[in-house]
Amino acid sequence: MEQNTLQSRRERYLTFFLGEEQYGIAIDRIKEIIAIMKVTNVPKTPAYMRGVINLRGSIIPVVDTRLRFGMETKEEDMHTAIVIVEVDKVNIGFIVDRVEEVASIESSKLSEPPKFGNNIDTDFICSMAQMEENVVMILDVLKLFEADELISLEQIQKIETQTGE
Repeated sequence: MEQNTLQSRRERYLTFFLGEEQYGIAIDRIKEIIAIMKVTNVPKTPAYMRGVINLRGSIIPVVDTRLRFGMETKEEDMHTAIVIVEVDKVNIGFIVDRVEEVASIESSKLSEPPKFGNNIDTDFICSMAQMEENVVMILDVLKLFEADELISLEQIQKIETQTGE
């Protein structure tokens, strides 16, 4: 019995790439993965907000993850995907360069992210894991947005869904 409590738990994460960097999101937050599709622009939204998609009658806000992380945009290709994630009861699509796998990572293999000082915001990285030759940054998707941004995303989703009916 005591030996079971000493063993680390295995957590599952969807891993994906943005450029050469690998990221992970807890699998219980993932709703689905779809191929890139037409995104409708929504005026007066931040630059990283690509717009919205109509996914089987549901309007989903879509974030250009590269822009959200301060990276340069990249031409979409056959590997580009939209990962639909539930963030505080709002479904949000994240555009990623390439989905890798669902990885099972022992909690003992997760470590705290390094601190880069007060001027660099890395709070959205909740932990890091070594997987083969890559370091996977595990994201806390809730911390990718300020509270008012989530409220705006929820309102976009509700308004667009109501007008689409």
